Amino acid sequence: MGRRILNDALRTIVNAERRGKASVELKPISTVMSSFLRIMKEKGYIKNFQVYDPHRVGRITVDLQGRVNDCKALTYRQDVRAKEIEKYTERTLPTRQWGYVVITTPDGILDHEEAIKRNVGGQVLGFFY
Repeated sequence: MGRRILNDALRTIVNAERRGKASVELKPISTVMSSFLRIMKEKGYIKNFQVYDPHRVGRITVDLQGRVNDCKALTYRQDVRAKEIEKYTERTLPTRQWGYVVITTPDGILDHEEAIKRNVGGQVLGFFY
């Protein structure tokens, strides 16, 4: 039985936010997780994150900002076409005004707005708001 590393990490972030923690340490890590955190940082949901020893046995320290209400990783990969991304975000996110869906595409791991701009589809990794 394999562990769901991304799902565990996102749950840890949400739980730390609810407890009012300033930072949280995540281990084990993956490159997908660091890409997901990069998007969260770009969108202003976390302050910063630091990767120590970028292999699976390493760790990531995330500085929290208090903006994350919920974030989840899908345990199954759902394919979504470029034209279907808007419909998927309407179903998943609470409103159109905040929150992002993270998609792995041929152009890399992108949020839904960037994927729509580039007109690429892919598999949904998760979402945060």
